[in-house]
Amino acid sequence: MSTLRVTAETLTIHRHPGADALELAQVGLYRAVVAKGAYRTGDSAVYIPEQAVLPAALVEELGLTGRLAGGKQDRVKAVRLRGELSQGIVCRPAALADVDLARAAREGTDFAERLGITKWVPPIPPTMSGDAEAAPDLLPWVDIENIQRYPDIFAPGEPVVVTEKLHGSACLVTYVAGSGRVHVSSKGFGAKSLALREDPRNLYWRAVHGHGVAAVAAKLAERLGARRVGLFGEVYGDGVQDLSYGADGRRDTLGYAVFDVSAEIDGHVRWLDATRLLDGELPLVPRLYEGPYDAGRVLELASGRETVSGRELHLREGVVIRPAVERYSPVTGGRAIAKAVSTAYLTRKGGTEYE
Repeated sequence: MSTLRVTAETLTIHRHPGADALELAQVGLYRAVVAKGAYRTGDSAVYIPEQAVLPAALVEELGLTGRLAGGKQDRVKAVRLRGELSQGIVCRPAALADVDLARAAREGTDFAERLGITKWVPPIPPTMSGDAEAAPDLLPWVDIENIQRYPDIFAPGEPVVVTEKLHGSACLVTYVAGSGRVHVSSKGFGAKSLALREDPRNLYWRAVHGHGVAAVAAKLAERLGARRVGLFGEVYGDGVQDLSYGADGRRDTLGYAVFDVSAEIDGHVRWLDATRLLDGELPLVPRLYEGPYDAGRVLELASGRETVSGRELHLREGVVIRPAVERYSPVTGGRAIAKAVSTAYLTRKGGTEYE
């Protein structure tokens, strides 16, 4: 899940092909449906992204009572309005009436706290929870931003690798050389430097044991001369999320696929190529494309059918984009890595979003 920032943005306005009274306001590569004439190209307004939870007063002010997602109908979610995908909300809240939004857009000011907007945190089912313990040696995962919100993460033509993004639950495994200690965690617990105590009922521990992940991590640490090795994989199947890829998450043979590797070598944590290091050792997420970066091509790859099962059982969640050579991004302030999510996934009915 990406970070939550509520910022002022400079808009580009497009005609809505299916409604005379509506228009499309573009932010990055996202488009949000707005009332016709409310904004002009070059105007600045606040953009509230998907997964934002709004306070009741703001929901009422924006005229969105009963029209948002979630049990309290206060969460922003992608929707289709008169045939066009609308992602996020473009607005000018009364609380910011005294703010120079054009200047705020240039400075990247975050208004989330001022507006009382928070990030939606998915519920945690019992199988994905458990007794947690402090794990300062745990190698954490990073939030991935959406390429449609931050289209300048990659330069046109830059060599990239695109892998399929799986709809499961992220499993973090850190092997500590010397002690031989293995920390297992989820993305949510891992962000707090917490690991889950070993439990045969826990989803992540079942995946680690079922696929021999700890032994592979230990072997890789020795091979790299690393003090710590982190293996980041997606656990999936029936009972995990609404997309199963033909696997059964209730069995020890539940689906598991590595999507990233990190290692602490000579005191520095590095991100490494999972395919080069682990091909034949552990299941890997499918690699869909290697070549020059093209935004249109990436968004095209984000849609379609899944390739994990080999049977195209259901829709594809999306893709993850990485540079062919790991690098820093001034856009993200960290790794150059991004995701693109399919429209069909965003607008599907009855989806689950456990973390």
